[in-house]
Amino acid sequence: MNPATGQQHPISLYLKIWGLLFVLSTMSYLVDYFHFQGYLRWTLIITFMLLKAGLIVAVFMHMAWERLSLVYAILVPPLCLLVLVGLMAAEAGHTYLTRLLFFH
Repeated sequence: MNPATGQQHPISLYLKIWGLLFVLSTMSYLVDYFHFQGYLRWTLIITFMLLKAGLIVAVFMHMAWERLSLVYAILVPPLCLLVLVGLMAAEAGHTYLTRLLFFH
């Protein structure tokens, strides 16, 4: 393989992913169209959002063909930040309840 040409992927792969992204976006829109409420609504919206983001990262950003160490270097830090944000939210709830208990 000539280094100047790089790796080529068939255009059909990109068209299939584009179609799948269109279907997922339509399903995300239908969540509001059918007036889902509460946790079901947010679960569906977040699920469709994560699926679309995963497809974009994997195919259009070429992460599906990268070394595993590079994928870990890119994906693990945001996941660690999400865990820390969750821990901070739990601690904030505990602190709020403790203050309500002792100062009111």
